[in-house]
Amino acid sequence: MQLYITTYGSFLHIKDGMFQVKFTDEDGETVKKKIPPKKISTIVLDKGTSLTYEAVKTALSHNIDIVFAEGDGAPIGRVWHSKLGSTTKIRKRQLEASLTSEAVFWVKLWVADKVNNQINFIKDLKKHRKSNESEINDVLLKMENVVRKVEALQADSISDIADTIRGYEGTAGRYYFGLLSSLLTKDYQFKGRSYRPAEDPFNAFLNYGYGILYSRIEKCIMIAGLDPYVGFLHRDDYNQTSFVFDFIEPYRPFVDLTVYRLFTGKKVNRDHYHEITNGIGLTKEGKKLIVENFIQRFDTDKIRYRGRNQTRMNAIQQDAHTLANKLIEI
Repeated sequence: MQLYITTYGSFLHIKDGMFQVKFTDEDGETVKKKIPPKKISTIVLDKGTSLTYEAVKTALSHNIDIVFAEGDGAPIGRVWHSKLGSTTKIRKRQLEASLTSEAVFWVKLWVADKVNNQINFIKDLKKHRKSNESEINDVLLKMENVVRKVEALQADSISDIADTIRGYEGTAGRYYFGLLSSLLTKDYQFKGRSYRPAEDPFNAFLNYGYGILYSRIEKCIMIAGLDPYVGFLHRDDYNQTSFVFDFIEPYRPFVDLTVYRLFTGKKVNRDHYHEITNGIGLTKEGKKLIVENFIQRFDTDKIRYRGRNQTRMNAIQQDAHTLANKLIEI
């Protein structure tokens, strides 16, 4: 399990060989919860929480990574065992691939997969929205055209087509999010993607969900022996995990689906978000809502993938291993 500690003032320490989370509930009562280390795979600490040296030491000894996240869910740091996840040959090949046509192949695949997953999500929505069929069909045609353009791109280096492929990706995103907004109730419609901070509740939930996914993807990459800092499409800026931003793209629509169903299922209310400086943030209740539904979507629900039923996160980990193996086969 992944242990999310989001309540402001929460304290993580070790008691009788187990992790103990101590926090104050809404009634002002002190709550203490114990969890055995063997049941935890990752610990995520939100803004305003703390932990002890012994908690870190215990986590490392049980190969549990600790993720520190901002209030909007974006991870800002990670602590885990210093041993490399796999052979350094994978990292060397990843660096070589980033400079050749191999990067072109993978980036085209990831972007096309992302847009195709968005298309599949829209097609599923179409089944239950006959009154919006014309609008949905128009968006589908435009997005399918974007996929064809992405797949037709040819280059020896990703730098030759980087701006073009980003443009196609952005165009598809505007069609996609424009449609999702139009299908929401008027109270929750939005004007497109907004980031840190979000300008509306829908984007606040999206950003938090993407933050959770980001930390998961980074872990998948490192377990597979890949380097999160050696990007193909995204720039190698100082201290930026560029490859995580590359690899995450096909899986974002599954977060979109999770958030969209929270809103259309009337699970979101004013207790789940509040105004912050220049935007909208999630409350403790809002964070709990998205975390629980994210876990359900990615860790519990089963999908049919590569001939077997498995969780979404297991499938993503397989994708990371497949990429690593493909790199060293060449």
